[in-house]
This record gives sequence, C-alpha cells and structure tokens, in this order.
Amino acid sequence: MKAFLDTSVLVPVFYGDHEHHAASMRVFTRHGKKDAGCGAHSLVEVYSALTRMPGRHRINGEQAMLFIGNIRERLTVVGLTPEEYFAMLQTNAGLGVTGGAIYDALLASCALKSGTEILYTWNLRHYGQLGPKVTPLVQTP
Repeated sequence: MKAFLDTSVLVPVFYGDHEHHAASMRVFTRHGKKDAGCGAHSLVEVYSALTRMPGRHRINGEQAMLFIGNIRERLTVVGLTPEEYFAMLQTNAGLGVTGGAIYDALLASCALKSGTEILYTWNLRHYGQLGPKVTPLVQTP
C-alpha cells in the first residue's frame, strides 16, 4: 500500500474552510482503494469529530455516516486482530507511549500491517515517539 491516512488528515477533507482542507483533500483524492488505506478505528474517530465539532461545523450522525461512506469507498480499511491489539499495546508500553497517543500507535500498527510507504498525519509529535519502524514513514500531506 502506498499511502495510509490518519484521522487528522481525514477530518479536514470534509470541511472546506479547515486550514488543512486543500492538502488533505489532495492526498485523499490522489489515491484509490488499491493503494491507500486508513485504520478501522479512524472511522470511529471521524464520526466522533464530525458530530462534536463546534457551532455550524457540527453535523448529525446520519450526515457523518455519509462522509464515512465516502472514506470506505475510497480507502481500504485496515483493522487489527485481538492478538495484534495486544502486541501493539505491549510494544508501545515498552516505548513509553501513554494517554491518547496510544490511538496514534494503533493507527500506526494498522499502517505497518498494510505495508504502507507513507503514513500521512498532521500530528507529527505523537507519531514521532513510535519508534524506528514508524517514524520514517510519517509525513504531512
């Protein structure tokens, strides 16, 4: 797989006035299902983000599902098995990953599983602590 998009790249795709919209949209539309993916967990994170945005940006669950449908049509959704979840937790505990950064570690594990060449994110700080298998793959769109 050529590209893997994390949640921080997917959410701006759906907001034309977001500061990262144009760059995120270019990455999202440049790749297709055969060469790009996202983590199964990102579908939940995108739903959460879209339905809790402040003010006029907040959408309802039904609208969020339309956007998630767009993601599923364009990207391969990659998930982990229970054994892979445990191994991911064990590895990242050893790296000192704590708190919400574990969700980025989860997505990085999905990216590694997919054999991605590039992991696109706007959250370089969290991915920077995930070790030598992950950090060389990480870049902004």
